[in-house]
Amino acid sequence: MLPLEDLFNDIINKAQRGLGLSNEALAQQADVALPQLLATKDGEINETVIRLVSPVLHLHAPSLLAMAHQNWHPRPVELPGLAQFNTPFDDMTVNAYIVWDSSTREAVAFDSGATAEPMIKFLSDRDLVLKAVYLTHTHPDHIADLATLRENDEPLFASAKEPWQGATLFDCGQTFTHGKLRIETRQTTGHSIGATTYVIHGLANPVAIVGDALFASSMGGGAISFTEALATNRSEIFTLPDHTILCPGHGPLTTVGEEKNHNPFYPEFK
Repeated sequence: MLPLEDLFNDIINKAQRGLGLSNEALAQQADVALPQLLATKDGEINETVIRLVSPVLHLHAPSLLAMAHQNWHPRPVELPGLAQFNTPFDDMTVNAYIVWDSSTREAVAFDSGATAEPMIKFLSDRDLVLKAVYLTHTHPDHIADLATLRENDEPLFASAKEPWQGATLFDCGQTFTHGKLRIETRQTTGHSIGATTYVIHGLANPVAIVGDALFASSMGGGAISFTEALATNRSEIFTLPDHTILCPGHGPLTTVGEEKNHNPFYPEFK
């Protein structure tokens, strides 16, 4: 199973950057010594510091401590009609996904990852027909091998807020259908300007391809707007049913219910 994308100190650093707090300001507001704060930000597990900085950063301290002690990992997820592909990109890995209707063999892909070769082989081995490719966002690690994935010039779709050459653009709220699959588009901007979550109906569980909007126990950095990233996750992802399977751009699969219980960025659900 894939490890969590972020460590506890990554969460602290993301929240601090998002709130625009200097190290000195955070130390003062949390009433901790600056050297202790800096050591914690570098990965030293100091439970007192973690508990004191959490409310300043609007984080859930028990969830952050569970991450520090590696006491939680999402349960394994297996769902017929859903496949995750994890490929190396520089010093990290990135996820892409295929979802398909077993009755019609129609498949759709979400992003390409660093290399699409495993996706192409998967489609061939299972006699699936790729009908379309959808982009969660256009950061390089997610679209690095679109050309291979679209070897037959399959239709490409992207948010009108984040256009890509050759893509048919849509406004979030539009719905697409492939066989028994119904794909709902939701705007989850903040990490990128046109970031899109795709909510898929037609499998045994609802599925949300969330890109870098949300990770297991974390979220993407608010490169465009940290405030907007938090808000759109709350309004567009956490309003989904708890048994919805979340498919992030990095790290393991998780569910809405598990993120409500364990994600430090959303203390209101604890």
